[in-house]
This record gives sequence, structure tokens and C-alpha cells, in this order.
Amino acid sequence: MEKKAKAMICLKDHAVSFLQLVSSGSIDEAYERYVDQGFCHHNPYFRGDADSLKAAMKENAAETPNKTLVVKHAIEEGDIVAVHSHIKQNPEDHGAAVVHIFRFHADRIVELWDLGQPIPENSPNENGMF
Repeated sequence: MEKKAKAMICLKDHAVSFLQLVSSGSIDEAYERYVDQGFCHHNPYFRGDADSLKAAMKENAAETPNKTLVVKHAIEEGDIVAVHSHIKQNPEDHGAAVVHIFRFHADRIVELWDLGQPIPENSPNENGMF
């Protein structure tokens, strides 16, 4: 009996694609492709449901249409993915180092945490934030 190889889902790719879509303003598409119906998040500035975070993302996209996201690292372990990125709200902004932690069920995002640290204009650390 021949076994068919099941295609492996790369959750890192899903997480990165979700962030790229969101940062480019394609929030509806990001949610349709990747967010599970039972999604929850842990951002302390918004209610913990999908709709409140989606609305905040849309508001941010309208206010900062020139936002950029550059992924520096993506780590996948089981159903958890961590993505370390440099996000700038506009070209003049120093930006922030941000870590998004995703929990997946199958290939859908069911839970999200995000942590950010502004990049200072002057830092004594010669290694930089990245």
C-alpha cells in the first residue's frame, strides 16, 4: 500500500503573510485567509475579540498608509509561531521592534500576542535592535 505524503503546512509562512497583509492595509484579506472564527488576542488596548482588533488595524492602516514591516526572524514550534519585525509607521520613523506570537489550530490563527519596543534615536548599544 502506497502512502501519500501529506503536504506540510508552514505556519511561519502563514504568520508572516498575515502580518504583511495587515501592514499593507489588506486587513479583510488577512482575516479571511488566516484568522479562525474563535480568534482571541491579548493586546491590552482593545477588547480581546477579533472584531475590535480588526477595527483598530483598519484605523491604523488609514492613519499610516506608508507603514512598513520587515521581518527579521520567524520561529515555529508546534502550533506556536513567533515573528520578530521592524515596523515603521512612516519613512521618517525610527520604528519599533515588535514580536508577534501566534497560536494556530490547523492552519488558522486562534490566538495572538504582540509586544513592542520603540527604537530610540540614540542608543549606546553598538549592536542595534536587530
